[in-house]
Amino acid sequence: MTSANVYIGTSLDGFIARADGQIDWLMKFADADAIGSYNEFMADIDVIVIGRGTFETVLGFPLWPYDKPVVVLSKSLKDLPDNLNDKATISSLEPPELLRHLSDQGFKAAYIDGGKVIQSFLETDLIDSLIVATIPILIGSGIPLFGALQTDINFEHVRTSSYPNGLVRSYYKRKREN
Repeated sequence: MTSANVYIGTSLDGFIARADGQIDWLMKFADADAIGSYNEFMADIDVIVIGRGTFETVLGFPLWPYDKPVVVLSKSLKDLPDNLNDKATISSLEPPELLRHLSDQGFKAAYIDGGKVIQSFLETDLIDSLIVATIPILIGSGIPLFGALQTDINFEHVRTSSYPNGLVRSYYKRKREN
């Protein structure tokens, strides 16, 4: 089965974006060290899964930021911009079915990105690894890193790295009971 992996930035007070989806505060910390650790993570990824909200955010970037196939999870989005037809697809599959579909297509490791999409994968206990980059800033309000869960999900701490700009990156693997 395709593994589901998260790499997400959060403020000290636990937000991944402002209420309007803006990540201006996060981009201030995108120095060489932070970009290097993200690139290291992406080297093992062969497909990216994002939600409609994240998709709309990256559409506002000057350039398409991904060099790997992208799946946009959405029940409402029907069409992609013409310039992205060879770079992205839309899927309305639920997370378990999507991972099976990706596995059938030969994908080994998926990068799961976007608050709602990450939450939907957590709710179905499908996240295999989690990297949380904590940014040393308080933004006061916004989109929370995690939402409510029906059951506890245990992770094992693998390592934590700190960087000169104050960013702290912690890596966790899903700890499953046998």
